[in-house]
Amino acid sequence: MRIQDLHVLPKFRDGWSYLYVEHCRIDQEARAVAIHDAEGKAPVPCANLALLMLGPGVSITHAAVSVLADHGCLVAWCGEEGVRFYAVGMGETRSASNLLHQARMWADEELRMQVVRRLYQLRFREKLDPALTLRQIRGMEGIRVREAYARAARVTGVPWSGRSYRRDKWTSADPVNRALSTANSCLYGICHAAVVSAGFSPALGFIHTGKMLSFVYDVADIYKTRVTVPAAFRAAAEGKDGLERRVRMTCRDVFVTTRLLQRIIPDIQMALGIPVRGAGVDGEQFDRESAAPGSLWDPDKGKVEGGRMHAPELDEAEANDGRSDS
Repeated sequence: MRIQDLHVLPKFRDGWSYLYVEHCRIDQEARAVAIHDAEGKAPVPCANLALLMLGPGVSITHAAVSVLADHGCLVAWCGEEGVRFYAVGMGETRSASNLLHQARMWADEELRMQVVRRLYQLRFREKLDPALTLRQIRGMEGIRVREAYARAARVTGVPWSGRSYRRDKWTSADPVNRALSTANSCLYGICHAAVVSAGFSPALGFIHTGKMLSFVYDVADIYKTRVTVPAAFRAAAEGKDGLERRVRMTCRDVFVTTRLLQRIIPDIQMALGIPVRGAGVDGEQFDRESAAPGSLWDPDKGKVEGGRMHAPELDEAEANDGRSDS
């Protein structure tokens, strides 16, 4: 078996961002998929697609899911306009090393605080004073976010009275709040795809906690004020008609121009204290180790070699007793 067949270190940065579809049928076409709706058929070359978001009214064949999985495309079943997630498929990597590292950092209070500070540092352009308490950093973060909303409102001329929306009363929210929710859902989807693709857990959050997407929220918050907030306000400034679709299209363009896919996994690695490949890390050695059979846990040794029989060794006397007389 070739190492590359195991997708140990997927090149997430080389992919496209995402595609959202609803009220259509998806099936396999050659080594790609095809989308069928009222307007006809649209082939989708899924080899470089990072995320396929399936909205209401979508049916998809087993063969289509299989080819998407083979190409490392995360499939997410979501609500209308992508604002809720119901289920996701498996990510591309087969290595658990990143997940185990994340769990160690999460479980140790001191290490977790280090990750929290690095996650906040990624949001700020200036260096954070090490003497700042977590409460002070959160206060600074609140000011930063409010200023980002106010700045976007001034630039676009969109009235802004604060962040407010309810999922059960989606249409009652003002256009800019609906635009923000739609844009953030797109961002969550991309970050979710990156997290799972690299073998991390979406649930083990450091700043956020208690939700199955807590770590996705940690990662997405790094980019909101520079990516989705300006995109949502620009879309809202263009009017209400077709707002959600226009937001998704705007986000897709912004994800490309900001090179978002190239940044997410290195930012996660930096936050978690994982050396980035290409910075003195032997990636080929990592691939070889990850392609080997999984280890077995041992209370004394930590782990022992897997993929072989671990029968008890016979001592010389037992071996002699077992020999037949001739």
